[in-house]
Amino acid sequence: MARTRRTIPLDEKIEKAKAAVFQAKDKYDAAVEELNKLQKKKLELQKQELLKAIEESAKSYEEIMAFLVGDSNPNED
Repeated sequence: MARTRRTIPLDEKIEKAKAAVFQAKDKYDAAVEELNKLQKKKLELQKQELLKAIEESAKSYEEIMAFLVGDSNPNED
C-alpha cells in the first residue's frame, strides 16, 4: 500500500506540472502574437513614412532607385 500512496501524489504532481507548462505556453504564445502584431504595425508605419518622404522629395524616380541600390552617382555612365 505504501507504494500506491507514493504513486498518487507523484501523479498529482505530474498533472500540476503539466498544467503549469500549458499555462506558461499559452501565455508565451499570446506574448509572441502581440509582439508580431506590434512589429507588423511598426513596419506599416515605416512604409507609410517612406512613401510620404518619396512623394515629397524633389528627386526623380531614377535618382531614388539609384540611391536605394547603392549607385552613388547615377549620371556617371
